[in-house]
Amino acid sequence: MRERLRALIPGAAHTYAKGDDQWPEFDAPVISHGDGAEVVDVDGNRYIEFGSGLRSVTLGHTFWPVIEAVEKSLRQGTNFVRPAAIELEAAEAFLQAVPTMDMVKFAKNGSDADSGAVRLARAITGRDLVAICVDHPFFSVDDWFMGSTTLDAGIPASTRAMTLKFRYNDVGTLEQLFAEFPDQIAAVVMEVEKVEPPQPGFLESVRRACDQHGALLVFDEIVTGFRWSTAGAHSLHGVVPDLSTWGKGMANGFSVAALAGKREYMERGGLDHAKERIFLLSYTNAAETPTLAAAIATMGFYAENPVIETLAKQGDRLAAGLRTVAKARGVEDQFTVFGRGCGLLYGTKDQDGNPSQPFRTLFLQETVKRGLLAPSLFDNYSHTDELVDRTIEIVDEALVVYARALEDGWEEHVVGRPVAPVMRRFNRA
Repeated sequence: MRERLRALIPGAAHTYAKGDDQWPEFDAPVISHGDGAEVVDVDGNRYIEFGSGLRSVTLGHTFWPVIEAVEKSLRQGTNFVRPAAIELEAAEAFLQAVPTMDMVKFAKNGSDADSGAVRLARAITGRDLVAICVDHPFFSVDDWFMGSTTLDAGIPASTRAMTLKFRYNDVGTLEQLFAEFPDQIAAVVMEVEKVEPPQPGFLESVRRACDQHGALLVFDEIVTGFRWSTAGAHSLHGVVPDLSTWGKGMANGFSVAALAGKREYMERGGLDHAKERIFLLSYTNAAETPTLAAAIATMGFYAENPVIETLAKQGDRLAAGLRTVAKARGVEDQFTVFGRGCGLLYGTKDQDGNPSQPFRTLFLQETVKRGLLAPSLFDNYSHTDELVDRTIEIVDEALVVYARALEDGWEEHVVGRPVAPVMRRFNRA
């Protein structure tokens, strides 16, 4: 089946992060179905899964309150020639969950939401340049962002030159851009928090710099929204953006994203003004009713249950257990766990303490063999104590091999080629 995927689909997956090159050569399962925090592959093997749906499945696979809402919606039609009542219901539910925003427009993926925010900011300010946080790895598949990466093939040089970069927790690098390009930067696009939290005063300084120089502040909450808080990470830090984008988590894996913001900016994409029109976001399937039903059900479940607290608690429990077994195996400096409990990541390093793709390959190889799929350690609401404990046991067993490879060399233990970063210019060196 993997061979057939490669023959018919470029990259063998519809998202590069799911591609064969991200997994060990002979240990990349094809999924049949999922249940809660577990999945089964086409060969019948069962796995505990983390990072489900590339971190978008926050409640669990086949989560019944969501599935039931979708099934009901399917019986009432999926798309119409005029707005459906469910569009209003979804907008009201979202803005109740995210009270710092005034208006919202739905899309199908976070990439389009971010691009809509950039287009809106450029139209409002009359400027072309965009400043992005270089320490945050991904914002959009569109040219304005991809032109800033190593995967810039097919993107005009003039487009690539319009995206500038600054560093997280270093407002000086942003202020330097404003000084170098006065009255030219339309928007500052960044995540509120990724791995490290913002240093005291950093987000406030970014907010002041945008206000001072007339740029719109765009917070990408696609990962942090409905994980850090239902109201987004910016609500935890008390800094409100002009625009914000949302996606993963808001519909438990169904394809719903959102661009939200202050009324004075969002209404420019509407009809209630006499200024120049802005073609903001417009997609045939943006208001597909079953996916909006999934979003409403997901947000409703969040409102009535301790989802945020559970994600944090189980993630913290997992992190503590993994650090304990890494220390017991003597690899605590090579296998590291970091980030908030609701958004855990791990790092793999070699004997010299350098980040290592071959050792990541080894870790994935040994955990897949034992029934764990963990490209990251992002949990969901269905990860029980039992599954967390079993995950720690599997990682403990894998780290025995990891420790051995630190002495023998990874070449003695990895079967096939190492995994590779998605963002690379060529498939092969």
